[in-house]
Order: sequence, then structure tokens, then C-alpha cells
Amino acid sequence: MSKNNEIHKELRIPAAFFKFFLPSYQLNTLKLAKAYFNRKKGKCNLDLFFEERFIKKNDGSLLRICIYAKKVRKYNAPGILWMHGGGYGLGTPEMNEKLFETLIEETNAVIISPDYTLSIDKPYPEALYDCYEALKFMYHFGNMYMIDKNKIIVGGDSAGGGLACALSLYARDKNEIPIMLQIPLYPMIDDRMITESSKNLIDPIWNSKSNEMGWKFYLGDLFGENNVPYYAAPARATDLSNLPTFISYVGSVEPFKDEVIDYVNRLQKTGVKTYFKIFEGGYHAFDQMHPKSSIAKDAKLFLINSIKDVLDKG
Repeated sequence: MSKNNEIHKELRIPAAFFKFFLPSYQLNTLKLAKAYFNRKKGKCNLDLFFEERFIKKNDGSLLRICIYAKKVRKYNAPGILWMHGGGYGLGTPEMNEKLFETLIEETNAVIISPDYTLSIDKPYPEALYDCYEALKFMYHFGNMYMIDKNKIIVGGDSAGGGLACALSLYARDKNEIPIMLQIPLYPMIDDRMITESSKNLIDPIWNSKSNEMGWKFYLGDLFGENNVPYYAAPARATDLSNLPTFISYVGSVEPFKDEVIDYVNRLQKTGVKTYFKIFEGGYHAFDQMHPKSSIAKDAKLFLINSIKDVLDKG
């Protein structure tokens, strides 16, 4: 179990703040958070092209997607499908706009972010199916936004990173849409919580108690069972071959560290190209919670350089 003095020195004061003021991950808290995020939907405060679309799902209902790009675009742009974090139970695409701004500026990408179904409304597999619908839209209609269908990228942070891993597995198995690259940042991928780092109780953003509640909401009746599908918890997948190139990083004091390290090691054994780094002293989502810190800037530089390397190599 990590100790408070293992947190990066620049992050210790904000860590204490977050730990004291962040509410616990409970159903009532998630409902309040949902109401808060709903008020911010459809508003973009950046100097970017922004569009909301509603695409029809298989059951006839509509899925909201948010599209971000430079106002003046070039053809053959990479297309990034980005899933927001929030423990599968909260959040909207709009919460990642600062990251989108950086990704677009540095890579000229067009970003599509689905407002996927939250676990407090419907558990797995609804969120995964929503993300796949958004992926199909990007692949089949992305040319309207100058996206090159040979440069499809899926990414996300935390639970969104878990969905990026799951979507990569799902797309591989369906063999309908080729994915060039997956970018699951500190992904939430193992419901079993059996690693040493998953016993972390000091992380100010996402500790083991929050992790357990997050998985309970997401898995529903599957929680605690041995037959949880690997599309729900990608760490359970035994075959990691033929997956897209993988870019990720984690902090050294966060609950997901060990499960991500294991996943990366197994990817490498199958021959999947990986770019991976552990940032010493980082807690969960340190890059978003304290973006001006040196550790967050280093993480962003690692991310951008890795993406550019993959795109340059084609």
C-alpha cells in the first residue's frame, strides 16, 4: 500500500485538498454529478470546430456524439474516438476538452467523443455498444470530417481507457473496423481487484473503495462472478494478440498501476507494439487534476511524442 510521502511533491497539497473535498463514489453522488454535467452538455469554450450529432442505435434510440476539430482542416486526418472517464458512472465528453485541444493542435486529429450510457442508467454492455456505434460512425462517415479511415484511433482515460481496451478487443473479434492505435490512459480494466496496488487507500481521486463501487455499478449482476466477459474487464482477456499499437501511462501510487503493468507485459509477449511509462509520484488522473505540474507536462509530452511516432511510421 502506498504512503502519502510517495506522492510527487508538486501534487501533495492538491492531493490533500482532493482527498478532503471529493465526495465518495455512491449512487446519490453520481446522480448529483450527472445533473451537474448535464448542464454543461453542448457547450464548447475552445476556439475549435464543435458539433453535436445524434446517431441512431440498433434499438432505435439516439446516441449523442461530440465532434472536435480545427476550424480549417486538412484531408486524411487521424480520427480519434475518445471515451471520457468517471468510473463508468459519471462524466460527459465535454470534460476532456482541454486534452482535445492539445491532441488536435499537435496531431491535426478529428476527435469524436460518445456520450455513452452511464452505469447508473444501464450496466455493461450498454456503454461498450454505444462506443462501437460511435466507432462505426467514424469509420463509415468520417470522410465528412476529412478523417482517414486507415488512421482510426481509440482512446480514453480511466474508465474511458477501459472502454478503449475493450473496444480494441471487440473490434478485433468482430473484424469489421481496423484500429491503428489504442490510447488507454491509466485504464480501469480489472474488476477482480487482486493486485497489490488495487488495495490503495490513499489515492485522493480513486481509491480501492471507489474502485469497488465503480465496478459494482458497471457490472451489475455480474459483479463478483467468475464469468465476467473480457469485453467488460479487459484484464481478464487471455488472448491479447493482433491488437492495435498501445500507448499508456500510469502514476506510481495509483490503484490501477499493477493491472496496467501486467496488461502491457502480456501485450508485449504477443508482439503488440507498446509505448508505456510509469510516472513516479503520480496518483490517479494526476495529469488532469494538476495539469501545470512538471509531472503532468512530462506525461503530456510522452503522450504526444508517442502518438506522433506511431502516425509517422504509419
